[in-house]
Amino acid sequence: MGKITGFMEHERIEEGYKPVDERVKHYKEFVVGLNTEQAKVQGARCMDCGTPFCNSGCPVNNIIPDFNDLVYRNDWQNAFAVLDSTNNFPEFTGRICPAPCEAACVLNVNDDAVGIKSLEHAIIDRAWDEGWVAPRVAKHKTGKKVAVVGSGPAGMAAAQQLARAGHDVTLFEKNDRIGGLLRYGIPDFKMEKSHIDRRVEQMKAEGVVFRTGVIVGAAKDPLGKGSKVTNLAKETVTPEQLQKEFDAVLLTGGAEQSRDLPVPGRDLDGIHFAMEFLPQQNRVNAGDKVKGQLRADGKHVIVIGGGDTGSDCVGTSNRHGAVSVTQFELMPQPPEEENRPLTWPYWPIKLRTSSSHEEGCEREFAISTKEFIGEKGKVTGLKTVRVEWKDGRMQEVPGSEQVLKADLVLLAMGFVSPVANVLDAFGVEKDARGNARATVDFIGGYATNVPKVFAAGDIRRGQSLVVWAIREGRQAARSVDEFLMGFSDLPR
Repeated sequence: MGKITGFMEHERIEEGYKPVDERVKHYKEFVVGLNTEQAKVQGARCMDCGTPFCNSGCPVNNIIPDFNDLVYRNDWQNAFAVLDSTNNFPEFTGRICPAPCEAACVLNVNDDAVGIKSLEHAIIDRAWDEGWVAPRVAKHKTGKKVAVVGSGPAGMAAAQQLARAGHDVTLFEKNDRIGGLLRYGIPDFKMEKSHIDRRVEQMKAEGVVFRTGVIVGAAKDPLGKGSKVTNLAKETVTPEQLQKEFDAVLLTGGAEQSRDLPVPGRDLDGIHFAMEFLPQQNRVNAGDKVKGQLRADGKHVIVIGGGDTGSDCVGTSNRHGAVSVTQFELMPQPPEEENRPLTWPYWPIKLRTSSSHEEGCEREFAISTKEFIGEKGKVTGLKTVRVEWKDGRMQEVPGSEQVLKADLVLLAMGFVSPVANVLDAFGVEKDARGNARATVDFIGGYATNVPKVFAAGDIRRGQSLVVWAIREGRQAARSVDEFLMGFSDLPR
């Protein structure tokens, strides 16, 4: 694969970024992708390693060595065909996937991995530019009707696969636009929403019907306990209606119940979930008017949570014009370099610095919030304490308490479960974490305890990656197709 000696001759080439002082003034993407020659060099580095661990490291099992080799040989159209055979939306993963495939790359044992994600990005962008991405309309209709509830990457992937199998698919979304957390969670500077829009147009041409502004299930508190996120749904559809009208129902909602921080002062104004803050800016970018938008202008912002959602809050706060941005992480600072012989081919724990961190952010590790402090009902600071971990247990460090100034606090500590109402409304059994209980067995996978009701994506596996959502949507589509027809030709 690639050039036989390429991995010894060429260094890894990273995608570039536009300058910080330029990119923080807007919400557009700022990654500078590989040009044709750089992509060829990157493809040349792919080793003839015999056992390509990158394939299994990738949740959708992209056939990575093959498209690397085709890029090296300048056969871009076939490189796209290989990529498209396993991944419905490479433009999503090529932008926001953390690339577990690269962690599993054999070259990563003692060198820099092949830049697989950058090649995926280059292939799909060229495919769109060249007009190779086209609707694939089913040659024969089955007469079967399927409802897909939730239009995130799992729902979109499942709906597309089922439509291509010849079923009549209706995709329901509670928001006013398609995309789930891709639309209203991922900032535009990481992925512009035009990428979703053109996939929606492709899927419409393939026969998928989109119904937005529809809540499926109980209307009471549909967005989760304690959520202050605006509910823009205009219509409620009951499970009974779907089960009567459709031959199968696939639930693909997200894990949207945010993890809270129940410490003294939590009810002060100025403390918000990340998913109250981030979607508002995306709506403004889309041209909507958001009354009372949460803004970080001129404020000292503290983001609690060290993951990707926290990083997105950092980048958005910097673009608002925050005076300072500090990000908290409860765990100790990880090593800058992983022990590769110990961790490979698995995803390593190491210090990861995002483009948002580079734009301006203080990062605090091994720190816990004990109390929110405020005046006249509004947050003004946090009382914190340093922590250390001994025998797997967290202990406070005596004498390490301090008070940090804060005008805006954003809680980005992950998500604990899907919003329960839709599962309860259908009578779907839940696992110990509150997710839909369904197996991933080859036969009968993704089926719930309720007849002809299936579940896939974060609603089944919990908070996860976009690439895992696409995988589950594709696999669930095969299971639904097999349930309806007795067999399935869809890939798993």
